[in-house]
Amino acid sequence: MSGITLHKHDLPAGLDFGPVVAVDTETMGLNPHRDRLCLVQFSSGDGTAHLVQIIPKSLGGRGGNCHNLKALLANPDVTKLFHYGRFDIAALYNALGVLAAPVICTKIASKLVRTYTDRHGLKDLCKDLAGVDISKQQQTSNWGALELSPEQLTYAASDVLYLHKIWEQLSAMLVRENRLDIAEAAFNFLPTRARLDLLGYVEPDIFTH
Repeated sequence: MSGITLHKHDLPAGLDFGPVVAVDTETMGLNPHRDRLCLVQFSSGDGTAHLVQIIPKSLGGRGGNCHNLKALLANPDVTKLFHYGRFDIAALYNALGVLAAPVICTKIASKLVRTYTDRHGLKDLCKDLAGVDISKQQQTSNWGALELSPEQLTYAASDVLYLHKIWEQLSAMLVRENRLDIAEAAFNFLPTRARLDLLGYVEPDIFTH
């Protein structure tokens, strides 16, 4: 697990990820109202990852008392880089009460510019744009366990380690296809889209007729 650091409850004070930090989450399921936030992953794109385990108070943890983590998510001078940020932003907001912004989402960018394919998952982007074949074997493992396995930590880290390289490729493609402005507008709206999801406006979508 070289390059992967696990923290309990919060990020250490003074940790600097630079102007753009890759962020991902692991939860107990795909319903942010029901399924608790278990892990938050960060990377500055330098090949290292910092993972924060969020342990509920009922299990002896601090719950959402993670001041440094929340300050990073809310910092207007640090852009948060997600893949499918719509879910992660909602999960973080529901669990911690902090709306991550400003944001970038590689899934949205991929759908805008890689119109020659319908494969926009992180595994596909890692292989096509970063030349890395990541494993998704631990995707459905028990993230609520108090002790996470080395395999879980490696999997969680892989979700953030390559996002900077992927975004570098996608941003160049967006410029080339003259779609960067619409991508940025979509990114700016994403935190609001996450809030709408939490309010129940998934179906019916308020943008449909």
